[in-house]
Amino acid sequence: MLSPNFADILAAREFIAPYLPKTPLVRVEKLSQLLGCDYYAKLENLQPVGAFKVRGGVNLVGTLVSTACGSGWVTAGEEKHLRLVSASTGNHGQSIAYAGRLFGAKVIIYAPEQNINESKMQAMRDLGAEVRLYGRDFDETRLEAERVAQAEGFRFVHSANEPKLIAGVGTMALEIFADLPDVDVIICPAGGGSCASGNCIVAKQVKPDTRIIATQSEQAPAMWHAWKNRSLDPYPTMKTEHEGLATRVPFEMTNKILWDLLDDFVLVSDEEINDAIRLLARHAKQVAEGAGAASLAAALKLRDQKRGSSPTLREGLRGQKVVGILTGGNIPLERFARVMAR
Repeated sequence: MLSPNFADILAAREFIAPYLPKTPLVRVEKLSQLLGCDYYAKLENLQPVGAFKVRGGVNLVGTLVSTACGSGWVTAGEEKHLRLVSASTGNHGQSIAYAGRLFGAKVIIYAPEQNINESKMQAMRDLGAEVRLYGRDFDETRLEAERVAQAEGFRFVHSANEPKLIAGVGTMALEIFADLPDVDVIICPAGGGSCASGNCIVAKQVKPDTRIIATQSEQAPAMWHAWKNRSLDPYPTMKTEHEGLATRVPFEMTNKILWDLLDDFVLVSDEEINDAIRLLARHAKQVAEGAGAASLAAALKLRDQKRGSSPTLREGLRGQKVVGILTGGNIPLERFARVMAR
């Protein structure tokens, strides 16, 4: 499959518009004061499933159903149904389940047996998906989902190596530039890389001097390692508690986009992410899961850093117009209470 381009993202915007709301871009005064910049939060936690990935799910599943072609179609009586199999730690699975219910596709989601967000699992079930637990981590789960899809003739939906998913996710960047045309920096949490990839494609077309920065937990640095070394080798460890960032294996399509277009990549610790969750709750009045708060954690880390020869980052983020993507708000209540109590 070919990587998506800017025209694909424009087409995705038109396709998903009847189904998904435009999310707010909000300047947060207290965080702006703290960071010494104009800091805006892109509130993807306000999507119907509480996370940005639903943009890609609606675009992919909706176009598959509308064209009624490709693998995964099975006959039940006189009707044909699209059957989809995917692997997810939660938000991607919710997006496919939501789109499956919207467009009448049957969805099976494989999730890891360990370190799962049970509220996300139940949300997928509530949306009509069948949830199957398998494997120690996401990458073992993904391999089993791929095996089952091939064995049973279902359409496997990769969480990142899908042009329609990346194009759908990229529509958030179109909204950012519509609301803030002179944005200097966009910070994107990275698990599989679709968020950073979509923002890169749009930024380099609309305003090439806007810097796109990805961020990931240093307890699960597979994508950072892949970007730094131009390699798709698996990373040996993955210990983050924030499941939205928990991958060991970098994905080909998103990483190749980032190798060409991404300006910088910042690692943050799980504790720095937890600090950002608290700050978003107190100062922005927003509930963020770990992946959703990672962009603010990176902004805090960059606040006083000089990073190479990049003109917009030579003096950190001070004086810049900075957007942090709050990718999702699906944090378990007990974890949120524990983080806030510290």
